[in-house]
Amino acid sequence: MNKIKQSLFSALSMVLLTGTFISPAHSQNKLVQLVNKVEPKVIQWRRHFHQFPELSNREFNTSKKISEHLKALGLEVETGIAHTGVVAILKGGLPGKTIALRADMDALPVTERVDLSFASKQLTEYAGQEVGVMHACGHDTHIAILMGVAEVLSQVKHSIPGTIKFIFQPAEEGAPQGEQGGAELMVKQGVLNSPNVDAIFGLHISSQTPVGVIGYRPGGIMASVDDFKIIIKGKQTHGSAPWNGVDPIVVSSQIINSLQTIVSRQMQLTKQAAVVTIGSIHGGVRSNIIPEQVEMIGTIRALDKSMRKKIHQKVRQIARGIAASMGAKVEIELPMSSSYPVTYNDPELVEQMLPSLFNQAGKNKVILIDAITGAEDFSFFAQEVPGFYFFLGGRPPHTSAEEAPAHHTPDFYIDESGMKLGVSALANMALDYLNQ
Repeated sequence: MNKIKQSLFSALSMVLLTGTFISPAHSQNKLVQLVNKVEPKVIQWRRHFHQFPELSNREFNTSKKISEHLKALGLEVETGIAHTGVVAILKGGLPGKTIALRADMDALPVTERVDLSFASKQLTEYAGQEVGVMHACGHDTHIAILMGVAEVLSQVKHSIPGTIKFIFQPAEEGAPQGEQGGAELMVKQGVLNSPNVDAIFGLHISSQTPVGVIGYRPGGIMASVDDFKIIIKGKQTHGSAPWNGVDPIVVSSQIINSLQTIVSRQMQLTKQAAVVTIGSIHGGVRSNIIPEQVEMIGTIRALDKSMRKKIHQKVRQIARGIAASMGAKVEIELPMSSSYPVTYNDPELVEQMLPSLFNQAGKNKVILIDAITGAEDFSFFAQEVPGFYFFLGGRPPHTSAEEAPAHHTPDFYIDESGMKLGVSALANMALDYLNQ
């Protein structure tokens, strides 16, 4: 009965607005046609962004191309948000709620190895060294998909009951050292206000998920992330007489080993997953000199707020305790530069919107997935308003998940035929939510 009422309301709205009756089936057919028509453009845009990637907070040409497209569609466009972000507003022909659709724009300091005619040849300086720049996580597809959604929905705006915000976000991979950026800064600058957003949707392409498949999960779908730095300060001495000094290398090794017991022995892993990883350690210059200090950096991932808090406490406790017991001093930065909360999908919103995904992909192609210990700063948006974030298949049909190159690698590859479903899914989710 509710579906019948929704259809009748939508149809009546069309009559009141245009004086012409347009059936829901006719409206859906038109949407299919518009998505089919925009697909070649979406692929062309994606290839452009892939060939000319830009790092976090430096997406100047990327945002310029996006804003030019959105202005050409007649949308209200604001630029320079959170440094290079772009926000466009589409006002529907009927009153209603406000939703937001988000895409991230930044690339990574990775040198591409994929043999493509539009492969990135870009070089830049990162952390004091020359590196390649590559869309090694698929953000180029996210931009192109959302540009396509904006074009599709702008052509049916007279029948939309409400407002749609298109958020093109910089620095999802983290702002450069000493800078603010990303979703957190966009939220601080009021991107979810004026008009106030009622719900937000986003997607992420997946190189391991087959084309045509959508992966979702209610509740926590991606982990929180906190990076950290530990500096162990000892007493330098000759390597032949370690008793004359305090060896920070030995202290650091004890700390690293003990940090691994936080997850394996102190977390209730039947509840949620967690990770503590040391990714880098530096200290010393010669084989026969015990250095004065050692520096290590690492990352913490958690899918539960209380576990995240406990891990932070344990990292500090272990590092300080071991250092003190061995005569060393320790400095801890936690978080060091990046700190994202759990990416949380509002369960009621997920249940409400699943029929939209079923209709676009087919019920057997929309699958419940396990939570992922990767992190996403979409989480800052979903902390403020109900959010739904899902994964879009980008793995070629004849490639196994084991063969598919992982994200953030030089060989990362996406099958462009999967992008059409992304356009269709986001466009229909927007309309279905507003019509409800």
